Amino acid sequence: MTGTGAARTARTARTAREAWRAVLDAWAVLLPTACSGCGAPDRALCAACRALLVPAVRVTERGGLRVWAGLDYAGVPRRVIASFKDGGRTDAAAALAPALLAAVVAALAAVESGGPVESRGAAETGIRLVTIPSSRRAWRARGFLPVELLLRRAGLAPHRVLTGRETADQVGLDRAARSRNRDGSLRALRSLTGVRCLLVDDIVTTGATVLEARRAILAAGGEVVGVAALAETRRRLPVTHRSSETD
Repeated sequence: MTGTGAARTARTARTAREAWRAVLDAWAVLLPTACSGCGAPDRALCAACRALLVPAVRVTERGGLRVWAGLDYAGVPRRVIASFKDGGRTDAAAALAPALLAAVVAALAAVESGGPVESRGAAETGIRLVTIPSSRRAWRARGFLPVELLLRRAGLAPHRVLTGRETADQVGLDRAARSRNRDGSLRALRSLTGVRCLLVDDIVTTGATVLEARRAILAAGGEVVGVAALAETRRRLPVTHRSSETD
């Protein structure tokens, strides 16, 4: 590209950025909003908070099950996720989806040792991205499925192979109580013999939910290769922040 062409491209990009900022400013006047990460006015998600949602995948484990998490469930990510899940701020989906995608990609790369991974296909040898069903209580409150929304935003296909019964709210329960609450709460909708599954969840804390999902899949003849999560917390204290599907 010539110097003139490069300069023209840079001017075009600068003009596009300025135009987009003008659109955001006009939108903020018509429909005032606030950043879901810090509360700053006039932006659904400010630049500073958006920068703190850049994926930084780490690998942990729960009950011997490997978990790849895209974000640390603390600070700005925690506030944005809470606003997305329980505050109706679906406008944060675009900023959160890359972190879940990064966790899925890292998990599949590790499991498949860098080989091609099937995330959409129907072949029985492909790894299915299996979501954990929300409770009817959470569905009524939200009107959408957070993990499925993020997966689709990331261009991935979720697979619904599990169903469950209503359980008590996990908020405020300790590790043992969460495990008892989830025990036997999920079952497979069909035989999963020969099916390899990567569980996909939004927030992993004690791991009670993903371990119950693993039990249900194993009982149906399937295999669980790991968990990909939007965020994970290493806190050992009881969870007091209210999010009906945080476990």
